[in-house]
Amino acid sequence: MNPLAQKDLQYVWHPFTQMQEWSQQEPLVITSGKGALLRDQHGKSYLDANASIWTNLHGHTHPRINRSIRRQLARISHSSALGLANEPASLLAEQLIKVANHPSLWPRSSSSLTNPKLRKVFFSDDGSTALETALKMAYEHAMRRGISKHPRFLSLDQAYHGDTVGAVSLGQVPLFHRAYDRLLFRTDKVMSPYCYRCPFNRAKAERGDARLHRRCQWECVQTVERTLEQAQSKGQAYAGWVVEPVVQGVAGMVVQPEGWLKRVGRLARQAGIPLIFDEVMTGFGRTGPMFASHGEGVQADFLCLAKGMSGGYLPMAATLVTDDIFRSFLGSYASGKTFYHGHSFTGNQLGAAASLESLRMLKDLHDLRWRKSLSKTLAEACDSLWGSPHVGDIRQTGTVVGVELVKNWKTKEAWGSNQRVGQRVCEAMALHGVLTRPIGDVIVLMPPYCCSPGQIRRMVRTLRRSLTQVLGS
Repeated sequence: MNPLAQKDLQYVWHPFTQMQEWSQQEPLVITSGKGALLRDQHGKSYLDANASIWTNLHGHTHPRINRSIRRQLARISHSSALGLANEPASLLAEQLIKVANHPSLWPRSSSSLTNPKLRKVFFSDDGSTALETALKMAYEHAMRRGISKHPRFLSLDQAYHGDTVGAVSLGQVPLFHRAYDRLLFRTDKVMSPYCYRCPFNRAKAERGDARLHRRCQWECVQTVERTLEQAQSKGQAYAGWVVEPVVQGVAGMVVQPEGWLKRVGRLARQAGIPLIFDEVMTGFGRTGPMFASHGEGVQADFLCLAKGMSGGYLPMAATLVTDDIFRSFLGSYASGKTFYHGHSFTGNQLGAAASLESLRMLKDLHDLRWRKSLSKTLAEACDSLWGSPHVGDIRQTGTVVGVELVKNWKTKEAWGSNQRVGQRVCEAMALHGVLTRPIGDVIVLMPPYCCSPGQIRRMVRTLRRSLTQVLGS
């Protein structure tokens, strides 16, 4: 066994991993990467088909981001944000506010959804801390505005927003969250718009059509409306409603139907509930626009960003908020209104420098056209997967794809978790040189933007081959 693999087995505890099973085989040790490729301890190359768990946007060791980090490293790598400012973080905050307040969010029509403008940026380290920051801000804001003495939070069924205690409290995935029940505060949930398994949809299944040829009556939105009405009748106020806009990642890459976010956003505004958008995964062009919520024309009161913010290079996160939220924390020192929250590496210069360069690349028109082309190539390649009787649904938005595997596409019967179908398919893909990680029995493809059309087609071809190998033709 490779010495690096031995050291891993001896000393490292991996996240979301059953370590007893992990220790029974030699782990794959990544030693280098270039573009969309990763190389292991034996010199074998793999396509990074999920962008290193949804983080890497432009490819590994990208020359432009490398140069920006080296330039910053020659000046200073880190200084505290407690009582001090720094150049890269200030410039990054300015750029984030500019791209977050896109002109398309303020159409001239008087009937459009009323959107707030985001004005301030609070930096942190990762997605969980970005959400934790928003939760604390929203809770204190609700208390100080007299909204309620006991404000609660609302989230979607099958929601996942991170692993800190506050973020877990918002989660609605029993597998991940039930172990910590006694540590958590109570939150309410509303129906997630999961079209493929919609309880209101009784039509006969047809291949390649998740909506199943039935005119949607937006029953999922109606259930949200009833929940909010019931809460209001009981005098229950919400400090915030946390939503992954357009696609719920850990729920299984569940893509919301077009128009859903705009409809529920309007309901939240009417009920006076601040919107907290978790764009940790969907941000920075993944679904097409810079932020997924922009595609629906809805702006959050809190916008939480991480993962791809630094191009996948360094832990960097941000929570963007409105002036109204910010002002509720203003006052004299004696008022006690200070936001008592922070991180040692808040506004880190290296992370900010990488993020600034990544933003410059994302705003380039050539890059935008390439992402659109990449999305089209991905869609065309994935069409070939409908040939498998075990592909129940293919969900795509932008460069995000989730392929749901079932026992039989006609009945949509799910595999048992003990059969580990998704994991077995991904293990087969790894043997053929393509790396990704499943969400249960949903295979995720989320390639870096630097992929060539040939690499995209190879990812899908390898998935198709592995499906046949594991499940039969």
